[in-house]
Amino acid sequence: MGSEINRRDALKRAMAIGLLAVPATSLLSACASSDSGDTTKKPSSQGTKSADNPLGVNKGTALEAFVFKGGFGDDYIKSAEADYNAKYGITVKHTGTQAIGPKLQPRFASSSPPDFMDNSGADNLDTAALAKTGKLQDLTPLLDAPTIDDPSKKVRDVLIAGTVEQGQFGSKEMYAFNYAFTVYGTFYSNKLFKEKGWTYPQTFSDMLALCKKIKAAGIAPFTYPGKYPYYVHFDLLHQIGKVGGKEALNAIDNLDDGAFKTDAVKEVIAYYEELAGQGYFLQGSEGMTHIQMQTAWTQGRAAMVSDGSWVENEAAPTMPKDFDLAVGSLIGSGPNDKLPFGALYAAAGEPFIVAKDGKNPTGGMELLRIMLSKKQTSNFTNAIKSLTCVQGAADGLSLTPGLTSANAALKAAGPNVLNSRLQDWYKKLNNETIGNLTLDLLSGKIKATEWIDRAQKAADDTKKDSSVPKFKHL
Repeated sequence: MGSEINRRDALKRAMAIGLLAVPATSLLSACASSDSGDTTKKPSSQGTKSADNPLGVNKGTALEAFVFKGGFGDDYIKSAEADYNAKYGITVKHTGTQAIGPKLQPRFASSSPPDFMDNSGADNLDTAALAKTGKLQDLTPLLDAPTIDDPSKKVRDVLIAGTVEQGQFGSKEMYAFNYAFTVYGTFYSNKLFKEKGWTYPQTFSDMLALCKKIKAAGIAPFTYPGKYPYYVHFDLLHQIGKVGGKEALNAIDNLDDGAFKTDAVKEVIAYYEELAGQGYFLQGSEGMTHIQMQTAWTQGRAAMVSDGSWVENEAAPTMPKDFDLAVGSLIGSGPNDKLPFGALYAAAGEPFIVAKDGKNPTGGMELLRIMLSKKQTSNFTNAIKSLTCVQGAADGLSLTPGLTSANAALKAAGPNVLNSRLQDWYKKLNNETIGNLTLDLLSGKIKATEWIDRAQKAADDTKKDSSVPKFKHL
């Protein structure tokens, strides 16, 4: 999912083509200059609460939705909007776009944002900055509202563990609702692997041995999107967590001193240096978008990609019907790793936000509540080939090969699920600064030691920068 990613949350989610990220500092300054400081103003759209209308939507009040139209498309939102229209007597003003940041940053700066937004894609807004400057609606009322299908249960009671935390930014308030549940990892064609007699490996050394066989067969072992090199971090960062444990990953997220100087980081980055040194990346990858990467992969020019489970939908136009998509869990150094093989990066992704200064924030939360209904979650999974953040929402559905593999990997991971917050807490640091270091590493321009030194300096500089909001794992 899209995004990435992710999803793509990370996201997971990172799916717009050829667009630049909006700097957090510019967004912060723009938002700060227009912040009224009013944290108690009751929205004029508030109506009377009832059993059928627990959030108190004012019927007939206009609602504007701005939706990222990436790997997931936007038809699933239109389906939920149709239910909203029928219930509240309006027609939601819907805009589907990949240019979320450029189109919405000026509107936030002028305190005239849309009510409801799917803030995903490579060009998304900095959610952390918006939350810190009071621009987003706290979604706690939604969490405490009854579900549509079972009024005896609150929304928070039916969400997969970690969904609420994914939308928090160093406090108990929830400002982003990540709707899709994305499994990240190394994706490959099970059909190709079976035909060639290849087995997905569990360790770096075994992967290097497999890459040698793949290259000998005339196929590049890996490709990546050099335009968005942080896709590689879906694996890279979480392999650090597999080798060194969650504490190693949390230290990176927390900008702890020396977090990039640990043995776990050294082992993982040395592995990527070896992949590059052996020529195991498809030539030309450094100039590719994520779509070009996926196309090269589905056409058989590369065997594996680091991606999110949205890829089954996003790459569908070029993926052969018998591709038999599968996802491999995180690999590591071996039995001395802090987490066993089967550990996985998985997270709620595709973040939806509601503007506090919108004309109808209550309606924005209600549209999200409708999206969590069985009708809409089933529609999403069937149409998009992705899980949602609702427990058991996929039960009884016929799942595609990729989704079946992702669901099995998630169950096998058990408690060993990792989720770095670097990409949504410090977007510029992850996506641009360290992302460009990763691009240079994979293209052979720098060595592992330089990647580590410069990544640590970038983290230290971010930590010292008072204009960048800081976050910590609770």
